[in-house]
Amino acid sequence: MNNRPLICVCICTYKRPHFLEELLQLLDSQQSEDLFNYYVVVVDNDRLESGHSVVESERTKLRTTVLYFVEPDQNIAKARNRAIANSRGDFVAFIDDDEIPSPKWLLNMFKSQHRFQKAGVLGPVLPRYEIPPPGWLVRGRFYERPTHNTGHILTWEFTRTGNCLLRRDIFKENGGDWFLPKFGSGGEDRDFFRRMLGRGHVFVWCNDAPVYEKVSRERMKISTLIKRALLRGKMVHGSQKGRPDKIIISLIALASYTLGLPFLFVMSPLFGFDLFMKYLIKDCDHLGKLLALFNVDLVQEKYIV
Repeated sequence: MNNRPLICVCICTYKRPHFLEELLQLLDSQQSEDLFNYYVVVVDNDRLESGHSVVESERTKLRTTVLYFVEPDQNIAKARNRAIANSRGDFVAFIDDDEIPSPKWLLNMFKSQHRFQKAGVLGPVLPRYEIPPPGWLVRGRFYERPTHNTGHILTWEFTRTGNCLLRRDIFKENGGDWFLPKFGSGGEDRDFFRRMLGRGHVFVWCNDAPVYEKVSRERMKISTLIKRALLRGKMVHGSQKGRPDKIIISLIALASYTLGLPFLFVMSPLFGFDLFMKYLIKDCDHLGKLLALFNVDLVQEKYIV
């Protein structure tokens, strides 16, 4: 052992063994320039342990230590909490099981953390389409997320756990309930960062450490985008309880967008189908918030691909 900082890379996975296998192989080839050591914690959120055989097979080939745990309750917040509870070292990194890191991903994240000395750093998640996407999907930038200059201080609206490196000591404050299980279908990460920011922690951006999110054929379907919007609206409602002004805004927006959608659809040959889809998604975001107000779930799946 040496005195280098230790990073625990956490992966929460659910029924995507092929993605998990590729990710473990890519993590094994991360460059460190001897600045840190790292190992991997996998938390399988499938009670049937669909990722277990992959981890056992890869362990015999990888140089990197990989630990495997199961969270049988299908709840992403609980899976993240189990990952943190089984982490050791100085830093915790999160990456999703459907993401592809560049060889210097962890190195650049660590360098930014060392440079800015904040509670953590977050990086870009860029789309990688598995088949050529339809033009409207690219023009509408439905799988593109905002980016910032390196060092930019983040507000909670621009935070996620899909690509981040956090000081492990910030998790000593909550005694195990870091990610709230009431956000079990998603949104638990933004809620976590919102609470951490409220306690005075600062998070910055590292634009030099992208990961690439796989966008499958299924994710390109209009039905999938609608389901994601409805679920996203539900998650946002959970973080805005006690804000009647937000409900009023959603009511007005829902009425406005719904009235305008037929016109945008008819005029899509002129204005573009991507514009129609943009406002359809906005409509469903607000609809999801209002349905959540009355505990109505149009989307039964806990996770959307």
